[in-house]
Amino acid sequence: MNNIKIICDSLSDVNKEYLEQYDIDVIPLTLILEGKEYKDGIDIKSEEFYKILREKNVHPKTSQATYAQFKEIFDKYVNEGKTVLYISGSSAATGTCQSATMAKNDSEGEIHIYDTYNFSFGAGIFVVKAAELINEGKSIEEIFEELDRLKEKSILMFSVDTLEYLQKGGRISSTKAAVGSILNIKPILEVKDGLVSQAGQVRGKKNAINKMVDLMKEKLGNDIEQDEIYIGYSDDLKEREKLTQIATEVFKPKKIGYFMVGTCIGAHSGPGVSGILCFKK
Repeated sequence: MNNIKIICDSLSDVNKEYLEQYDIDVIPLTLILEGKEYKDGIDIKSEEFYKILREKNVHPKTSQATYAQFKEIFDKYVNEGKTVLYISGSSAATGTCQSATMAKNDSEGEIHIYDTYNFSFGAGIFVVKAAELINEGKSIEEIFEELDRLKEKSILMFSVDTLEYLQKGGRISSTKAAVGSILNIKPILEVKDGLVSQAGQVRGKKNAINKMVDLMKEKLGNDIEQDEIYIGYSDDLKEREKLTQIATEVFKPKKIGYFMVGTCIGAHSGPGVSGILCFKK
């Protein structure tokens, strides 16, 4: 058994079952909501968070994980004789990975950092894959090679129900948000080069899932059948089931997994998010 300890951050939206199965530690980012600070996934759960967004006119903010958080956990496992592997959410969109790098440079022992350039379970799938590889006895070098291959194959797309949170977070202009709301525009977004970019748009929520699946088919090319797919959701379970039904018909997956979009991602997307993670052959 390898002596490698996996650490991720809460941007990865790795569910409790995986965390417990592979003994993975999570560094929480900070959610700022109604003037109060919460540790993502610890002090406030996603279900409660989305309920607040639905019921109140609030606009949450997020703050990166700190140097001190990483220094403490790195030192803990290094002192236990562990090799540390931290798998981060995208460094292109948050300073969390930089905090970890600074802590690594000030720490003794063997510490490795892998930047997924992704978010939510688009990053979390790297964490789970690394854990599986560790259980197979793979070395750090072999794990990095496999994760690099995964990075070339994975595609994450999602739709949002409102432009309000993207505008408040500076992702789109207030003018674009206002026009989009009037026209009932629903953007389809993808993670590209570590950042969120617009892949398409439709008018009306009922068209969003079909458009997202069509765009995913274009990305996958000729061979669209999948061994596994992952469906992301926030608080709209009917939308999750609809996406599952359509994705199953189109991609014919052997396995379907689910991930709930966490509070730090939800702070920038709002409630009513749906997403799909697929893999190129």
